[in-house]
Amino acid sequence: MKKIIVLIFITFFCLAFVTLTEKYVDGEKPEFIAPSKQRTGNAAIGFNYLTTGDYIKSGIPYSLYFFGAQKDEKNYLQRTGDNKNITYSFTAVKAPNGELVVAPNCLQCHAQVFDDKLVVGLGNSLSDYTVNQESTALFAENFLKKLTGNEAKKYDAAKDLIQSIKTIAPNLVTGTKGVNLADHLAYLLVSHRDPETLKWSDKNLMELPDDVIPTDVPAWWLLKKKNAMFYNGFGRGDFGRFLMASNLLTVTSTEEAKEVDSHFNDVLAYINSIEPPKYPKSIDTKMAEKGKDIFMATCKKCHGTYGEEEAYPNLLIPANIIKTDSMLYTANYSNPQFIEWFNKSWFTSGDHPAKLVPYRGYIAPPLDGVWITAPYLHNGSVPDLETLLNSKKRPKYWQRNFTTPSYNYEIPGYHYEVKNEPGSNEVYNTTLKGFSNAGHYFGDKLSDPERRAVIEYLKTL
Repeated sequence: MKKIIVLIFITFFCLAFVTLTEKYVDGEKPEFIAPSKQRTGNAAIGFNYLTTGDYIKSGIPYSLYFFGAQKDEKNYLQRTGDNKNITYSFTAVKAPNGELVVAPNCLQCHAQVFDDKLVVGLGNSLSDYTVNQESTALFAENFLKKLTGNEAKKYDAAKDLIQSIKTIAPNLVTGTKGVNLADHLAYLLVSHRDPETLKWSDKNLMELPDDVIPTDVPAWWLLKKKNAMFYNGFGRGDFGRFLMASNLLTVTSTEEAKEVDSHFNDVLAYINSIEPPKYPKSIDTKMAEKGKDIFMATCKKCHGTYGEEEAYPNLLIPANIIKTDSMLYTANYSNPQFIEWFNKSWFTSGDHPAKLVPYRGYIAPPLDGVWITAPYLHNGSVPDLETLLNSKKRPKYWQRNFTTPSYNYEIPGYHYEVKNEPGSNEVYNTTLKGFSNAGHYFGDKLSDPERRAVIEYLKTL
């Protein structure tokens, strides 16, 4: 069940390293995203709520959790009490009926163990959606329904989560490890909820898209610079409303949603406090200085500047310029029912509303900590910075090790093998719909020494 319980937080980091020429095609130009007023809060309280809070209030009964999961001896989050031996991506909480349960939390997708250290805010690039977990949910349901007396409370505490898993699991499967299906998860969850009351419906209330489009999970530390969320910048207004949307997995009413929402100003404050990890190896400073000059001359228009003169332009880059896989942004136009659901839902109400504004293209993101955020592009189709800046070297089929991941610090990205055919579910197949590694050709005009210099500079960000 662990593999299927994932983030609803639709990921908000698309590309890396874009440059533009002065001449635009078809009159389309990059579009500035105006800022929206954001709530503020207490970062320490936000971290505590993020890692121990009950924003998902249904889960696996605590007394049964360790039948299917080993105790986590490392305790990366240094949690205490009931959470001490639970892996960082789950949290022990009290269900509304008082039963102690283990529920998924945001770190399912927004944290990753990297070189035996937990990096909170790093997108999880090792997730696995290649198995349909419906049978696991059905087994849990059948087992818990047989409990009697006081033990029957365990089923009541788990049923909302089981209901969601049973519904979404058959349609939340891909053939490739390492990609995230947050967008399709969002479609599935809202299709069974009334937009105004958020009440669950066993009947599907809207038509679902046939395609399951992959995404790569962005780094949380980038959000403080951005004026819009998600890959195509269509998340406008209050960021907290989007962040708390994981509650849709088990929410039972707008009153519950309102209570959860009241904590996410603090969670946003914590996210805004996260700094990217520093590159841990040595850096050739002279080469990095040359790389900075090249970057400033060709890349800052979209990705901004760093250091003492730090500035981020918050630009949406139209499809005709960026030329990356279009399936993610076109889904918002071919499936407008999701946009319509959100823009008339509870999430647009109150004094800090949110809304969705589609765009035919993608955000050029900040590049802070870009060295640790492989693979690259909005669908994770490019394995390292070298191939990001030289499209001719991008492999059609490539495989990395998900059991013992190995990182190439020299040209940051995962070590990988080039394959001649798709093969196993650990092979990324760029010929699949939504998996293309095309586009972002701006580094192609650089020489090999220039590209290496730029990479060296990117290690400093």
